[in-house]
Amino acid sequence: MHDVDCVIAGAGVVGLAIARALALSGREVLVVEQAGAIGTVTSSRNSEVIHAGLYYAPGSLKARLCVEGRARLYAYCREHNVAHARTGKLIVAVEPDQLERLGAIRANAQSCGVGDLEVLTRAQAESLEPALQCAGALLSPSTGIIDSQALMLSLRGDAEAAGASFAFLTSVAGAAIEADGIRIDTRDADGESFALRAGALVNAAGLDAQALASRIEGFPQDRVPPRWLARGNYFSLSGRSPFSRLIYPVPVHGGLGVHLTLDLAGSARFGPDVEWIDSVDYTVDPTRGEAFYDEIRRYWPDLADGALQPAYAGVRPKLSGPGQPAADFMIQGPADHGAGPIVNLFGIESPGLTSSLAIAEHVVELLYPG
Repeated sequence: MHDVDCVIAGAGVVGLAIARALALSGREVLVVEQAGAIGTVTSSRNSEVIHAGLYYAPGSLKARLCVEGRARLYAYCREHNVAHARTGKLIVAVEPDQLERLGAIRANAQSCGVGDLEVLTRAQAESLEPALQCAGALLSPSTGIIDSQALMLSLRGDAEAAGASFAFLTSVAGAAIEADGIRIDTRDADGESFALRAGALVNAAGLDAQALASRIEGFPQDRVPPRWLARGNYFSLSGRSPFSRLIYPVPVHGGLGVHLTLDLAGSARFGPDVEWIDSVDYTVDPTRGEAFYDEIRRYWPDLADGALQPAYAGVRPKLSGPGQPAADFMIQGPADHGAGPIVNLFGIESPGLTSSLAIAEHVVELLYPG
């Protein structure tokens, strides 16, 4: 049986960041990924936004890791020539009665360590973005966008340069906590099984994190939280975008509303919305675009009929369901579950991409404190 210091299940952006951090710390790392390439699921089905960290509960993991991760991510992009842009974002109140909510967002952001938000009057906001219609706005200058695929390729390259190995088309069929380590049984695409012994296991399986944890013999199953699935549908804009910044309405329950984001080529897309589903399904219902028009025209009244095209969908691995308060990230270390050197990452939805480098350092510290 082959021995390895650490096995990471999942080669999304968070798993890749953790692999890099562990390999750079001198650990022998094997990343097991059931798909044939890196980042094919949640990491490639999002808005590619570098979030500032405005909306999360002060003191939460999301707040702390987003703010820390954003700083790390911008630095990493500069140092590794990963394409990105600090576009800035406008959070807009479309009605005067929403202006108070902008004040609450600003106060919350300050409590999370984000002190650069600027309050804009209607005239100031509309002078920055002439196509915009609003009652007022907040400007977040530290929000940006990133080429997430380029980031993941860079993280993988760093990890491999530091000695990490990858096994694609391979899944963790089961695991068992034993006296001398964690036995991990893998299965490849041909159905061939292979067992190895790891000093530590990191469950970064995203949508499958709960299922993987349930397959670990000896792991307390009452420590595995329920999983809720929320599909986010995106629609792209045909034609040139009239906006140079990201535009977000004030948040709605379960998400941040139907917002406008840009890619690095300047093309605009709208979404995600919040659609609760029972199983993972990336089908975009074109008729959902009808509701998008009404939401978008609240801040961009000149959106033309027929300008939106179905683009893609992502599925958020949420820890809270409809009508429940938004849940924090759940990153369980040995002290949380008492089952040995295992870290489970549950509910890593937004801002997981922004937080990825900070999450990685957090996981290293949980496994190897000091």
